[in-house]
Amino acid sequence: MGSAGVPVVVGLDNGGTSNNATVLTVDGRFLVDGLLEIPSEVQAGPEAAIEALALALDGALARTGVPRELVRAVGLDTPGPASADGVISSRGSTNFSQPAWRGFDVRAALERRLGLPVVYHNDGNAAALYAHHVHFGPDAMTRSSVSAIVGTGLGGGVVESGRVIAGAAGMAGELGHVHIPLTGLLGPDQSQPTCNCGFTGDVESIASLTGIERNLLPYWLTRYPDHPLAAEPVGRAAKLVRGYGERADALARELFTQQAMALGRLFTIAANFTDPHAYFVGGGVVEAAPEFRDWFLATVREHTVLREEQAEVATFALVPDRDMAGARGVAIAALEALRAVPEPRPLVA
Repeated sequence: MGSAGVPVVVGLDNGGTSNNATVLTVDGRFLVDGLLEIPSEVQAGPEAAIEALALALDGALARTGVPRELVRAVGLDTPGPASADGVISSRGSTNFSQPAWRGFDVRAALERRLGLPVVYHNDGNAAALYAHHVHFGPDAMTRSSVSAIVGTGLGGGVVESGRVIAGAAGMAGELGHVHIPLTGLLGPDQSQPTCNCGFTGDVESIASLTGIERNLLPYWLTRYPDHPLAAEPVGRAAKLVRGYGERADALARELFTQQAMALGRLFTIAANFTDPHAYFVGGGVVEAAPEFRDWFLATVREHTVLREEQAEVATFALVPDRDMAGARGVAIAALEALRAVPEPRPLVA
């Protein structure tokens, strides 16, 4: 329960089916240990979805016993694509498919509804920020990291000096759509992998659930035609393949080796752009049995090419608390916004 009189920020994680909420005190203590989920109502349109987010906030305060007048700011994350200020793409997205969502300013709408400052990040950036602060603790503001979050697509984020790099249009950290070299990654006669975004050979075309269904599993089933997954519809088979990977099944390990290689090549590119202190991997692919997730992370590390100096200082780790990482990440962002000091005067007139 909350400490009497201590101000807080609230983190709201919006998804396609549910919202999750958390509460963070201004002295850095999370007051929620698990998920606090309610329906997100995004398919009912923006008005219903904003109201559902307001209900999620009220529910988190009720659970923790924190009066609303102690809330100083709110952090919000949603799936992308969206701008750095929380304007949903004019083309819409998988979760925001209705025409009313296109170009909708979800951050500003929630701010008006709540009467509180709202800080926005996309869900990949939010999880990346949480991983960074949990891993580095008191050193977070002097460290950098890159995170890859493997889910239906591939999200992620770049964090420098404890803050997410958003970019001019808010599209920085869209790691799924970085092109990687495919030589030595694809199997014999394996087709060039394609992504839903229209790219060929980006990371998401391989390292995602969609990549498994669309590109990897159909190929590997031709190499293992008697595999039990051959009897399943490909969409269902794609969701089942991780379980086979946990049992060291040969087909599954071939497939996940390709995913790990793709992430390693992504991190190799990141090493030459940002030279981070840490590389994080998150998402469903590592929410698995310990042997499998350790094997997967080690395989990612094996295929990340670092210079000797980089290898001496870089670490590889998993994103913790996957289901809570989004809400906790934007709560951290909201707290950081409260602590921010005005920018210094320009050095050049």
